[in-house]
Amino acid sequence: QVQLVESGGGLVQPGGSLRLSCVASGLTSSGYAMGWFRQAPGKEREFVATISWNADITRYADSVKGRFIISRDDAKSTVYLQMNSLKAEDTALYYCAADRLPFGTGDKPSEFNLWGQGTQVTVSS
Repeated sequence: QVQLVESGGGLVQPGGSLRLSCVASGLTSSGYAMGWFRQAPGKEREFVATISWNADITRYADSVKGRFIISRDDAKSTVYLQMNSLKAEDTALYYCAADRLPFGTGDKPSEFNLWGQGTQVTVSS
């Protein structure tokens, strides 16, 4: 069974850091662009960051640029999201996702079609 499993969420104070992990099982994540998305209560799911299949290209939402870093370790079939300088508005359920087709650059996050269950991130004092 192909699945993505996120971990690393939790409660953190404003200004703090967290690192999210996403492990792909039942498939090899190598060869596919991967991404992180989030959904806050009462809001639609939004793009956070994507990384191309070969890690050459990364893209970020303006709201997280300069604070979040996406990376991948294909030997471990794992994608990471390092989140620094967290703000209350970063509070959301964070999802990992995989691109629909191989060898993508991650420039079409709306076409990502394999999703994990999400991990909750809460930023609060």
